[in-house]
Amino acid sequence: MENRQSAAENRQRDEAVSADRQKQRNDENEEIRETGSLDLGAGKSRFGIQLLTIIGEIEGHEAVSGNTKATKYEHLLPKLAQAEEDDETEGILILLNTLGGDVEAGLAIAEMIASLSKPTVSLVLGGSHSIGGPLAVSADYSFIVPTGTMIVHPVRSTGMFIGVIQSYRNMEKTQDRIARFIASHSRITQDRLLELMLDSTQLVKDVGTMLEGEEAVREGLIDEVGGISQALAKLHELIREKRERG
Repeated sequence: MENRQSAAENRQRDEAVSADRQKQRNDENEEIRETGSLDLGAGKSRFGIQLLTIIGEIEGHEAVSGNTKATKYEHLLPKLAQAEEDDETEGILILLNTLGGDVEAGLAIAEMIASLSKPTVSLVLGGSHSIGGPLAVSADYSFIVPTGTMIVHPVRSTGMFIGVIQSYRNMEKTQDRIARFIASHSRITQDRLLELMLDSTQLVKDVGTMLEGEEAVREGLIDEVGGISQALAKLHELIREKRERG
């Protein structure tokens, strides 16, 4: 009788554990779908690392087409604030594959990343174009895969544009904000960045420059060529250094 009772209790315990694991997997899948984020440690790593993905188009105040992959800044900003306040989060890995998008939203996310006290590492995969540039350099250390690309170009306007001198000055100020941010968070100078932005020999339908992996590092835009293992190793190193500082 006792053996049957013990077996039943064991089955119930196993079923409860299995249900908890399934719920955790479902929650993780939902979090990935909604925000592109994931706790990489989840109790199985020596380091508490939060993964954030910035993919597709950076969505601003207006929603993009339903058929377009998009990163919503109203998802990322709270997630970054939560990571900053969470004692279990020791570092953040940011994966980038974006064609750019809303300038204000992109800069807001970049400023948020740059102001975090937790160690951060970014990894450019397919590309990090346009406003993706500030996002890539906003981390403490940046990587780009050998086939990754970055396009830098002047600020452009979509929709109605009033062709008066004030409009051009406002665009110049926005472009200057972007250039200053990139120059202050990377090894490229603002003058050199503007040269690349205004190059008229590379892009067919626009002025600007496309930089591949090694070129982006040579120009000082990105710190190092590497992949996921190098990015995680660097983040581990930064976390250990912060632990030692107390």
